[in-house]
Amino acid sequence: MALRNQFLKSKENNGSVDLFFEGLSRFGKHDQKTVAPDPGMRRFPVLFLSDLHLGANGCRGDRLVDFLNKHWADTIYLVGDVFDVWRPLGANWRPDHHEVVRILIDRAKSGVKIYYTPGNHDAFFRNYFGTYFDMITVADHVYHDAADGTRYLVIHGDSVDLFECQAPFLSKFGAHIEGLLRSLQKGVNRARAHLDRDEWKGVERLLAAFNRMLRARTTYQNRLADLARNHKADGIICGHFHKPALHRDLGIVYANCGDWTENCTAIAETASGRLIMLDWAEDSQTVFSGQAANRDDDAVSVGV
Repeated sequence: MALRNQFLKSKENNGSVDLFFEGLSRFGKHDQKTVAPDPGMRRFPVLFLSDLHLGANGCRGDRLVDFLNKHWADTIYLVGDVFDVWRPLGANWRPDHHEVVRILIDRAKSGVKIYYTPGNHDAFFRNYFGTYFDMITVADHVYHDAADGTRYLVIHGDSVDLFECQAPFLSKFGAHIEGLLRSLQKGVNRARAHLDRDEWKGVERLLAAFNRMLRARTTYQNRLADLARNHKADGIICGHFHKPALHRDLGIVYANCGDWTENCTAIAETASGRLIMLDWAEDSQTVFSGQAANRDDDAVSVGV
């Protein structure tokens, strides 16, 4: 497959995502199969997932697999940084990362529409915009019209990150340091497990505090809101900043999916068009307060 061969030759390929390409190479109309949602799964019309960082040390692939096995959607938006090609993938590619890719490919084969808007950590895929096998669309950004008529711009969001645009080298260096710190935390926790001690989360707290300090004086939400307005959209659904959010404070609907390294969050659209923040770290959900409830939303739950 041309895309796979180009990726393998690219300087950005530091590891292997062979399952992804092998799955696509076998994918065609003759290969489609019906995979119905299990009775115990919660079903939504649309799910938005961002910043999976498959292949990174900090990826919570175990939580993501659990989330995907308990949720179904007719359409899935992957809002960038699905793969993390900034680091050698092979060193940190775990069985749960493999399982995430397998689940997504199986969903596509069963008829689930998948839209993929690459981010800065998987920017290589921006070379291959287009629709593949009538099921997977790769694009810089897409528009999503919700059931209630709200039009959303769906985009990763790194294009308005001043730090990323003005100092990309420092951004990549910071990602490398983060990987080293997470490796240190894993080593410490392995030792603590042998001693029957609780898990140490010092690195996570340090990284969260640093990110808060780094973003404290930035106005990225305002820039993203302006970007949505420039696209004549009523709201924006994005990722990149690892700060899950769902509000209308800026005059439009602002929805940040969060991430699967720290927060384990996703955005879902209900049958009535409402947006819901799903927090899989806390097994909770937050309904966007700017939208009225609708009894049709009861239909999204097929069982718990």
